[in-house]
Amino acid sequence: MEIKIIPAGIYDANCYVLVDNDTKDCAIIDPGGDAEVIINKIKSLGVKVNFVLLTHGHADHTGGVKEIRNEFKCPVYINKKDYEIIRLGESIFGNMAENGDAFIKDGEELSFGNIKIKCIETPGHTPGGMCYLIDGKLFTGDTLFYGSVGRTDFAYGNFDMLQTSIKSKLFTLSEDTLAFPGHGPKTSIGFEKENNPFV
Repeated sequence: MEIKIIPAGIYDANCYVLVDNDTKDCAIIDPGGDAEVIINKIKSLGVKVNFVLLTHGHADHTGGVKEIRNEFKCPVYINKKDYEIIRLGESIFGNMAENGDAFIKDGEELSFGNIKIKCIETPGHTPGGMCYLIDGKLFTGDTLFYGSVGRTDFAYGNFDMLQTSIKSKLFTLSEDTLAFPGHGPKTSIGFEKENNPFV
């Protein structure tokens, strides 16, 4: 699998374009803005977009969803808990034009091309936070960062829940697992277990 990283939106959220090099199928994680840049990159790769995955519903991770859905006619997956908050119009969350077409929950498995994705629910930063595990690579959204964790002082955040999610769902994975966060550089589960001061 090839991973393309596109900093997107005003907060440079990491948008990940995942490509199965054998089949030329792809999945997009968190298109947070700059939709035209993301669309042009995908077109230059000559791949088929199977779906968009959202790690959570905050606007800086969903800002390009509408344009990408319209361009590639692909479904968008989100946890229902965050979808319901979007419906309430909470300001930091995306708008209804950016919501999902299908809901995902803990333990579900998706696939594109020959690649399988395990969906891991990690509430705390938001109630419906999700991480995605693919062959030793974990896409953590704003749950876990290099040396840090997601903020919980926003509406619907819960620090105790975030700590529990990280310890019980992420730190039980192999220490060699690479973590690709929603902002900033990649890290590893082993490094964060040893060095992250927030967990």
